[in-house]
Amino acid sequence: MNLSPLIATLIAFSLSACAQSQVVLDPAPVPVTARPASTGLTSQVLYQILLGEIASQRGELRLSAEAYADLAGKTRDARIAQRAVELAQYAHQPTLALRNAQLWRELEPDSVKAMQRLISLLLDKGRVKEAKPHLEAWLKAGKSADVFSQLHALFARQKDKQAALDLVADLATVYPALPEARFAVAQVAMQAGQMPRALVALDEVLRLRPQWETAALFKAQALLKKDGEGAAQAFLRDFLKANPGAREVRLAYAKHLARGGRFVESRVEFERLAQDAPNDPDAHFTLGLVAMQTNDLVSARGAFLKALELGHPDAESVRYYLGQLAEADNQFDAALKWYRQTNEGRHRFAAQLRVATMLNRLGRLQEARDWLAGLNAGDDAERVQVVQTEALLLRDTKNYPAVFEVLSRALEKMPDALELLYDRAMVAEKLNRLDVLEQDLRRLIKLKPDHAHAYNALGYTLADRTNRLPEAVELLTQALKLSPDDPFILDSMGWALLKLKRLPEAIDHLRRAYNSKPDPEIAAHLGEALWLKNGKGDRDEARRVWQGSLKAYPDNESLREVVSRLTP
Repeated sequence: MNLSPLIATLIAFSLSACAQSQVVLDPAPVPVTARPASTGLTSQVLYQILLGEIASQRGELRLSAEAYADLAGKTRDARIAQRAVELAQYAHQPTLALRNAQLWRELEPDSVKAMQRLISLLLDKGRVKEAKPHLEAWLKAGKSADVFSQLHALFARQKDKQAALDLVADLATVYPALPEARFAVAQVAMQAGQMPRALVALDEVLRLRPQWETAALFKAQALLKKDGEGAAQAFLRDFLKANPGAREVRLAYAKHLARGGRFVESRVEFERLAQDAPNDPDAHFTLGLVAMQTNDLVSARGAFLKALELGHPDAESVRYYLGQLAEADNQFDAALKWYRQTNEGRHRFAAQLRVATMLNRLGRLQEARDWLAGLNAGDDAERVQVVQTEALLLRDTKNYPAVFEVLSRALEKMPDALELLYDRAMVAEKLNRLDVLEQDLRRLIKLKPDHAHAYNALGYTLADRTNRLPEAVELLTQALKLSPDDPFILDSMGWALLKLKRLPEAIDHLRRAYNSKPDPEIAAHLGEALWLKNGKGDRDEARRVWQGSLKAYPDNESLREVVSRLTP
């Protein structure tokens, strides 16, 4: 006989009660076309309904799930079976959930929701073959294109990717003219890491539907993973030639060009996007970012202002970039205004630090320090940035004792802050406090044994300021092991070897450093090593190195000093 109205009322009531309880349950409505129940409303059925619902409200989900599973078997009512599935899943009882789902599917063979839930549970257990007939039934019952569009999400957690791919490919063979079927194969092939197979399927998709942008974007991803950026860009370019109105593809192409460093070409594409959608704030925002990369500050500013005018959802970022543009153009008052208006979002804290820098650039050092003192840093990383910013402002005035004091005060509260230990060591060198420099750098090395620049700084200082040359070489050897091609570490080693009068080795290190980075300090050291070697052509080469560097850095003190000291 039919389930009595009282049981239906109780189920409806229980579902309503669960929606209001503290336990979060599936908000999907319960189907109302259940098969006839084999059991009427007995005291035992009523008891189990109440037991299950009260248990779920109290958070005793396992007890609730077991009560409903038993009740579903007794009543053979699809609504109760569905409820039993949901509760078993919330109770993390996958085996019980699967058993209930099989019952629900049996009781409601035409229910798409029952099919979907059973398929999902079977796939979660890796039972791919068992899921196949239910997938076939789903494809027949629903709109096949929509079903294929959902398959990749169903198979995303499947461990046996090959089995999943074989199943989807088999299902797709029944629908040879359906592009969504081929697309599902491509998606699962990519999940399985089989790019060639994904590309074959995508070629079929685009043959069936040549203008499908989603498939084109997916093919670009597959080409990027298989053949690299160039292949992805070439495909997108060709697709746009055939489909010039494909906006999403053009956006992807512009981004690919930007990622590849082809900013001028990328900008052309973004300009076209902005022209085609003059009221799209995101198009103008992205155009501004690309214009910044090409150092066109005027165009970048115009694009950002347009994005702001059109109500870009991330207005805080727009203001931050406008601040950067103004700062780059030495318009410190304007930069200060924009940074002060960046009060939220991911750039908020960076903008607050830039406020202090702008105040200092405007000659308002004490106001800048007061501003930093009032900042509310969220964690130690932000506190370190505040200290470093204040130290940098004072360093600009060459007030090294004040810098040392600021850093020392911060290290009392954060003794293991690596950045502050390094910064204080560098200031200690300026103050001739080599004891503090060595103490801080050795502590830094102890805390972070792979800190190549700590080894380098200590090694260079020992070579330059003491007679502990073998110890300096040992430290610099370790630095080069950690970072063998760093030009500044190569320069330090060259300088230490020069001090040891091992000139051929010194020149080799210094040449490598200078070729990598023609820095004036490195030029000074290389020229001195060549000059002291004093072989045929060495002094001529030394002069060429010095003269070339002096053209680029005429005011560098180290360079001028060595040239003045060694040349007549």
